[in-house]
Amino acid sequence: MSEKNHTARSLARHVSGPVYGPATPGYDEARTGMQQLDRHRPDAVVEAADTGDVRAAVAWAARRGARVSVQLTGHGLGAGMEGGVLVLTHRLDGVRVDPARGTARVEAGATWRAVVDAAAEHGLAPLSGSSPEVGAVSYTLGGGVGLLARRYGFAADHVRRVDLVTADGRQREVTESGDPDLFWALRGGGAGTFGVVTAMEIDLFPVPRIYGGSLYLDLTAGPGALGKWLRWTGTVPEELTSGVSVVAYPDADGLPETLRGRRVAQVSVAWSGPPEEGPAVVEPLRSAAPVLFDTLREMPYTDSGEVFDEHHDRAGFRGRGVLVDRLDGDSLAALTALTDAAPFMCAVWLRHLGGALARAPRSANAVGHRDAAYALTVLTFAGSEDTDAMRGLREEAAALFGAHTVGRPFNLGFGPMTEAEVREAFDPGAHERLVRLRAEYDPHGVFHSHRPIGPC
Repeated sequence: MSEKNHTARSLARHVSGPVYGPATPGYDEARTGMQQLDRHRPDAVVEAADTGDVRAAVAWAARRGARVSVQLTGHGLGAGMEGGVLVLTHRLDGVRVDPARGTARVEAGATWRAVVDAAAEHGLAPLSGSSPEVGAVSYTLGGGVGLLARRYGFAADHVRRVDLVTADGRQREVTESGDPDLFWALRGGGAGTFGVVTAMEIDLFPVPRIYGGSLYLDLTAGPGALGKWLRWTGTVPEELTSGVSVVAYPDADGLPETLRGRRVAQVSVAWSGPPEEGPAVVEPLRSAAPVLFDTLREMPYTDSGEVFDEHHDRAGFRGRGVLVDRLDGDSLAALTALTDAAPFMCAVWLRHLGGALARAPRSANAVGHRDAAYALTVLTFAGSEDTDAMRGLREEAAALFGAHTVGRPFNLGFGPMTEAEVREAFDPGAHERLVRLRAEYDPHGVFHSHRPIGPC
């Protein structure tokens, strides 16, 4: 028996859920998420049946000096862990809504779809992201810039409690009154740095319906559309959150005729004011460029995943994010020219920030760079390897905005970050505080993160 399979057999005696070793059927599926680059290669995978399994797995690993990571649900899995124990929490998927308090208790494996559906039964909505298939906990504790962000702020601003298994295998109920430092750090510092989160309690909001969807604009025929979107964002109220993705489609078989050989901007909007007022707010965008597709409509919040209409196919991709205090048309034009000329598939994402995102929350947290006005991400797609050319293009794209860059996004990037890059995602004093707390709560570096805070 190999040492790794011995690890799995040993762990299996301590937990009730399935445990997979490298030679076990189901191991490859268990360690694989949406992100296909740098997958985890653990000695064992624990598919936790309950919080007791999480505690047991962490305690087992800590006693043996092994590392622990949690399989994320969504786009950001990267920098896979070599060896150690990978914990899956997808079985912990309960959602319990308290309509009188306007809150929801969300377990670690629940996706936004489950939270949205449960809240909608009471005319409420969470601060969910653009994709309903993403895990609610990791998204929220990383910051969370969602469809209602400019109206209500970061998702992390509205967390009331976090249930956390720390490196000693202890289950903690982390609240502002009971553990203020850890409560501050978890909200914005991420779900996997200080322990394994098993549940959180969040605020819900009275938004049963929105006006939203996307306009697919032909940038080939209307190259000034991004500039028009940029000027439009300076006029809209906080009830309007929007973003743009830009892709240059090849003239290739298999693509819709309306997309082939065109550079297309998908302008996605979510208007949470009175739904009947939404069309007038969005109307100026319709003249920005020829409209190829139009999916804008009034919808129940349960359909809000249609706003950005993101794909969920497994793929290999990496992103470079930039937070800026302003954008200008010349930099945007240079960015699109750079990405259009790339010999590999790439995309540009822009998100309008500001509004409630710029204001201090009721209870201070670790979220950084609230002064940013826009977030920009350049994505490159690879079959099996993130090449030097891809990394070079991403850095060149980021450099175009150097004069106005205030930092990196912690929650809108894709893929791994180095310790130095993570530092740029927080305000200086906040990062120093996070590093001190990491050393306090995980002094032996039990927890592996693809976005490390402090030495690992």
